[in-house]
Amino acid sequence: MGAAAGGIRVGMSAPPRTVADQSLPEMGGRLSVVALQRADHVRLDGLMTRARTTVRTGGPEHARTLRSLARLVFTHAFAEESVLFPAARRALPEGDPLSLHIETAHQRVDELVARLDGSSADDPAHEELMLRTFAVLEEDVRSEEDALLPRLQEELTVRQLRAVGLAWLLVRLVAPTRAHPVVSRRPPGQVLSALPLTVLDRARDNLQRLDEVSRGRAAPVLARADRALARAAGAVERFPLLRVGERAETSRG
Repeated sequence: MGAAAGGIRVGMSAPPRTVADQSLPEMGGRLSVVALQRADHVRLDGLMTRARTTVRTGGPEHARTLRSLARLVFTHAFAEESVLFPAARRALPEGDPLSLHIETAHQRVDELVARLDGSSADDPAHEELMLRTFAVLEEDVRSEEDALLPRLQEELTVRQLRAVGLAWLLVRLVAPTRAHPVVSRRPPGQVLSALPLTVLDRARDNLQRLDEVSRGRAAPVLARADRALARAAGAVERFPLLRVGERAETSRG
C-alpha cells in the first residue's frame, strides 16, 4: 500500500509519480486536466511568492495580488468540485476519500480567505492569516499532484483526461471568483450555485476594476454597491437548495 499526501492511502504497490516531475507530453498534452491543473498550480505559486513580498509594504499592489490569487483559487476549486472530483469518484475506488480530503482543504481556504478579505495589510494579524491560507493551499496542491492526479492517469486514457480537461476549462471560465464557505462542495447544490454567485462575484470584480481606473474618485458609491452585492451573495449562499449534496466534513453554518 502506498501512502498519499495528507495521510490518505492508495490501494497500489508503489506510490504514483508526482505530476510536478512530469513533462507536458507525460501529462497528456495542454488540454489534459492534469496539465491544466499543473499550470494553475505554477501560477498560484508565483502569486503566493509575490504576496509574501508585497505584504511588507501593503498598498494597491498587495491588494491586487491577493485579488488575482483569490480569482485563480476559487475558479480553479469550483471547476475541480464540478468536474474533476466527480470524475475521480467514478474512476477510482478511493476517489471519494481522496476528493473529500481536498474538499476539506477547500473549505478551510474559503473560511480563511473570507477572514483575509476583511483584514487590512496594516493589521499585524494580516500576514499570519495570509501565511496560514497559503499553507493550506500548498497542502491542497500536494494532495492533487502527488495522489489524485497520478491515480487518474493510471485509470483514464489520454483522450479521457483531455475530455475531463475540456469540461474543467469551460466550467473554470464561468465559475464564481470569491469565497463562499456555506454552499455545498458537491453537486447538485454546488452546480446550482454557479450562475447566481458567478454573476454577483464578477459584478463585484468589475466594481473593483472601475475603482482602480477611476483612481478612487467614485470609491464611496462603488463601496456601497459592493456591500449590496456581497449581502446578496450571502443570501444566495444560504438558499437551502444550494446546500444539497454537502458532506458533514465540509458543512458550515
